[in-house]
Amino acid sequence: MRRLALAALLALAACTGQSISVSNDRPEGFAPWTDAVPLYRIGPNDKLNVRFRMTPELNETVLVGPDGSIALRAAGRVAVGGMTGPQAEAAVTEASRRVLLHPEVSVTFEDAAASQIFVGGMVQRSGAFPLTGRRGVMEAVLLAGGFEPEARMNEVVLIRRNPQNQPMLRTVDLQNFAQAAAVNDDVPLYPGDIVFVPRSRIAEVALWVDQTINRTLPFSRSFGYSINRIPTAGF
Repeated sequence: MRRLALAALLALAACTGQSISVSNDRPEGFAPWTDAVPLYRIGPNDKLNVRFRMTPELNETVLVGPDGSIALRAAGRVAVGGMTGPQAEAAVTEASRRVLLHPEVSVTFEDAAASQIFVGGMVQRSGAFPLTGRRGVMEAVLLAGGFEPEARMNEVVLIRRNPQNQPMLRTVDLQNFAQAAAVNDDVPLYPGDIVFVPRSRIAEVALWVDQTINRTLPFSRSFGYSINRIPTAGF
């Protein structure tokens, strides 16, 4: 995984005119990329249908609070933020044992309001954007107002969590997509994806993820890289 992360980061530096030395600050790094559909994870403002099979009078439709918790008559306050549906069912089932002997619980989504993506770097408007329907990386950039003049369109960074909630990284060539209408060069997005448009310094990726994602947004898997730029002879 360390070699994969190094290769991915070095690929981003192809047009910098300098070589770079990367030291991994956290041993887990990035997991190998997979195109498996990531599991949706509960977030603030999601509306959930909580159903108790044997005691339907306790059924509720609840809104996930800013802290990722829900309040239920049978279970009290339960932290479900960042969980998948089955994980939330298990958490509610366990919490409801305080009043029910053998609870059978189902949790379904009525409204996935937390379905969003994050876009940053060399775009007009960085931030979080709702993900409605099928969108690709290019559409995410357009939601953010389009590229800045300094943007490196051929190596846009996509960060995604795999089904094990580990971060993965790959790059997307949107320059080829725009110029040649190469549909296969775009990548469909899923909730929680991070799109970063770099300029010329690989360190911008780690800095932006640390400052914008790890510190201010609910991205549960922290990771980072320290980058040392080493001038190359002739540049």
